[in-house]
Amino acid sequence: MNNNQQTTPTPLDGIFYFTPPADYLLTGRDGRVAISWDGRPPIPLLDEDFDALQTGAMPDYDMVGRGIYQALRHNPECAFASEYAALLKEAYPHIVSELGGQIIMLDAKEVDTPYLDRKINFLKIMSLLDPANAGLPLEIARTFSDKGTRLATLHQAVTSWYNAEKYLAKALEINPEDRHAAYEYGEALYVLGRYEKSAEVWSGVLPHFEAAERAKVENRIAGILAGKLPLVPPLDYLTALSLAVEAQHAGRHDEAAAIIEDVLSDPVFAEQFPMNEVYYLLGTCYQEIGLIKEASEAFKRS
Repeated sequence: MNNNQQTTPTPLDGIFYFTPPADYLLTGRDGRVAISWDGRPPIPLLDEDFDALQTGAMPDYDMVGRGIYQALRHNPECAFASEYAALLKEAYPHIVSELGGQIIMLDAKEVDTPYLDRKINFLKIMSLLDPANAGLPLEIARTFSDKGTRLATLHQAVTSWYNAEKYLAKALEINPEDRHAAYEYGEALYVLGRYEKSAEVWSGVLPHFEAAERAKVENRIAGILAGKLPLVPPLDYLTALSLAVEAQHAGRHDEAAAIIEDVLSDPVFAEQFPMNEVYYLLGTCYQEIGLIKEASEAFKRS
């Protein structure tokens, strides 16, 4: 259901939806903003801003901007998200600029896992502001892929990789000629175990790759056609590794080591998805259960 069809606002913590009278006019920026609210969705307001209206006053320019921005940061897929984003673009250029600055700041450093969701939400808002920009869903997909392969967020691997596939498909819908997006789309399909579709996607963009890239992709396609595949879909292995992380955190080091050994015993997966963190985790488990030599070997591979 798209936003135009949705009539009920999405409940969000700290947000109260206010329906102004039909003649309400949003004004600000020294007269450069004058927007009639007639026919528009309810205004999301911070709880404290709504409390300030109990005297019968109407929301001012700053209240509306704060509320819309916070609502989109909470959930950029909320009801009326497209309308709210359009209002930001039209009336709040400073908020749009701040949003771009936040993304640049996150891209400029190694982002810790708690910040990945924040980055995704910022990118989703930017995508609402610039829906024709194929680079935005591509970057969203890349962030989901990152989440789906980090040990700290492997418990979200299933939703992360399905979201990565969804946003890569969206990026290609906007720009079908992007060979990098096409390669990553094929990779996401591969992780999900949809090998034939992956080979089909890669085959369709082979002419767009440079020689070295093309050879790499041709090898991946040849492996699929020859049946050189992981014993189970890579996503299943990532899910198993998330259980190993959980066991290690709970002090069940022998159980965690057994799960990791089982995953790494599949040579195709181990070759195609080198994850140095996994060997470090394995070394830690070996160390805890007294297998010092094995721990040393695992650490060397991390």
